[in-house]
Amino acid sequence: MAYSIRTYGDPVLKTKAAEITDVDGKLVRLVNDMFDVLYESDLGIALAAPQIGVQKQIFVWDLEGEQQVIFNPEIVESDGEWVYEEGCLSIPGLYVELVRPKTVLLKGVDINGDVVEREADEIEARMFQHELDHLNGVLMFDRMTPDQRREAMDEYRRISEGRPARSADGDRRRLRLR
Repeated sequence: MAYSIRTYGDPVLKTKAAEITDVDGKLVRLVNDMFDVLYESDLGIALAAPQIGVQKQIFVWDLEGEQQVIFNPEIVESDGEWVYEEGCLSIPGLYVELVRPKTVLLKGVDINGDVVEREADEIEARMFQHELDHLNGVLMFDRMTPDQRREAMDEYRRISEGRPARSADGDRRRLRLR
């Protein structure tokens, strides 16, 4: 089955994904399809199943050339605070500074059905938090301050309508925290 990335406004992105109860061949094919979509995007480092219209608690990532997948992930610990510019394949062209915990401990199930834990910081920790948000129906807009959200929504409308972004580099609009 051919999948494509769902973008902001698609109701599937605002719905909580269902837990995985059995890792079978169909699920393995879905994981492979998710990696295909991720690589076709040419911009992302991770992809959650709801971003392709599949309401299952799965996300895949490729950080530094190592394909990884996790089912039913949860963050069991977090610490610190880190401001970083975040983008989303489902909100293309928009990059926003968001505050998130700097370190996390992620727990879930791997492709073999084994429970795994993974400690992460900075980029990897942010990626885990961002993808876990997708599994819970939460988007970047939901994490923004009210002023930042208004500005981001205005800019995303401009981008969606094909109007030029108000940024110097033309195709990527960056919004800073205030």
